[in-house]
Amino acid sequence: MIKYLNENGTEVILLNRPEKRNALHPEMVGQLRKKMIEIEEDDSIKVVIIAGEGNSFCAGADLEYLNQLRGYSVTENENDSQSLAELFLQIYKLSKPTIAAVNGPAIAGGCGLASVCDFIVANKEHAKFGYSEVKIGFLPAIVSIFLIKRVGEGIAKQLLLSGEIIEANRAYEIGFVNYLANNSMKDALALSEKLMKNSSFSMKLTKQMVHSVGNLNVDEAVDYCIRLNTISRSAEDFKKGLENFLNKK
Repeated sequence: MIKYLNENGTEVILLNRPEKRNALHPEMVGQLRKKMIEIEEDDSIKVVIIAGEGNSFCAGADLEYLNQLRGYSVTENENDSQSLAELFLQIYKLSKPTIAAVNGPAIAGGCGLASVCDFIVANKEHAKFGYSEVKIGFLPAIVSIFLIKRVGEGIAKQLLLSGEIIEANRAYEIGFVNYLANNSMKDALALSEKLMKNSSFSMKLTKQMVHSVGNLNVDEAVDYCIRLNTISRSAEDFKKGLENFLNKK
């Protein structure tokens, strides 16, 4: 259900259910979770791109599987939700930069999958985004966490309560999408090349910093960042980077 290939340090993960618009299914979620563990442990992988095969990025939960959920017990539904939540957290907390290359519709859980990536590169013409859960009496619960972090409470309420599907340009205007592209994969790979020129150590700490400071008060945040500064100044990446910079000058 997923395919992957390595492009000179960039791990490209393809959701591979084009006949189902790459809808999320427990088996796919399990494969993605396993792959994220492998990526975290593989130092040769510097950047991750997630994309969809065919004309869609991800249509959210598989409809046939959703129909099965009606017969699930409370415990079974909780375990299923836990698995998806853990996947989203794995991607969100991954120490390496992540890019969603959105070639087509990213709806509901698929929109959530894009939102947990650090960057979203969207096809100008074909990419669409939306949270349609309220239209079928479902709750956009897990995905809401990451949407609010990405665009703020006001825009999140608008998208989650209306269930509207927005075009790529609108998603860019509200800050959900980072880059608009004629070819989302081509531009995602170009972005990855730029990121790989940066220090992996610095990007890892920067992600940790961004995720942490919002949960601290100002005094705590300053103390935390002082510690990070101290750590970075002692790192080999900083020493080598500074030496290279000074030599160039």
